[in-house]
Amino acid sequence: MRIHQILQAGKFPNATALAGEMEVATKTIHRDLEFMRDRLNLPLEFNASRNGYHYTEEVNAFPTLQLTEGELFALVVAEKALQQYRGTTFEKPLLSAIKKMEQSLPDTISVNLADVDQTISFSTRAEPILDLATFDTLAKATARHQQLEIVYRKAGQREDTRRVVDPYHLANINGEWFLFAYDHLRGDVRTFAPARILEIRPTGKTFQRSQRFSLEQRLRDSFGVHSGQGDYKVILRFNAAAADYIREKKWHPSQELKELKDGAVELRLKLSSLAEVARWVLTWAGNAVVIQPCELADQVRRAANQILAAQPAAKG
Repeated sequence: MRIHQILQAGKFPNATALAGEMEVATKTIHRDLEFMRDRLNLPLEFNASRNGYHYTEEVNAFPTLQLTEGELFALVVAEKALQQYRGTTFEKPLLSAIKKMEQSLPDTISVNLADVDQTISFSTRAEPILDLATFDTLAKATARHQQLEIVYRKAGQREDTRRVVDPYHLANINGEWFLFAYDHLRGDVRTFAPARILEIRPTGKTFQRSQRFSLEQRLRDSFGVHSGQGDYKVILRFNAAAADYIREKKWHPSQELKELKDGAVELRLKLSSLAEVARWVLTWAGNAVVIQPCELADQVRRAANQILAAQPAAKG
């Protein structure tokens, strides 16, 4: 759009001048000019005598995105969803992208969205606490395949360890951020929580990500982020009070539902680990019962007993 405005002013700019004004590489300008000429079909040519680009015909309006009312509404909803990233390293590039899209909208669209702010909102139950400098280093290192040295503390442990890792992938799963990285100490891919990284620095080395790594494959048989080596057929029975909540969501790719006569429902899953699903069962406060496997039923029973033992007796 800025290039178009300069051309409209009849200044005959060249790529070097445009790159300097917009603080980008000349290659970026050349790609933009090619896009304007080849994709937007603008009458753009280079004038050798003026050493710059110009329009060979009058251009009344810059080509804009053509959006339907539904697409425009979706864009507004997306902008509302981005509010959860206020104050993070994502805020500036996300808002910049949204602004560019909005600037490209045709002037003829007239949809009343004044009430959207009052009718749509996004809220998270527990907002992750992240060190923005750490997260920014992780994001850049992951994108650039840069090896990192980190000091990490595992959950529930007081001692920390120094690790050298190759960051493969950053993922937001159920509202929580996780780093999947090759851990040179363990000789395998491990999952790290960015909030538990106490120190971080690039080693100055780069790496090639293993072609065998696939996040989809890794998480396929997990109930959250932690995969295991097991092969468990899990059956959970939810009573009528909880059954509707189970029917309304897809909890796992492998899930199968079986309706029961009393309004209850059975949820069947194929998992490689039981740790996360055991904690999930406990959140249903007795409205869920483990039918199989026995290992899972034992884990839930032990955890329930620990809750009872830790709960002080009511007074009065």
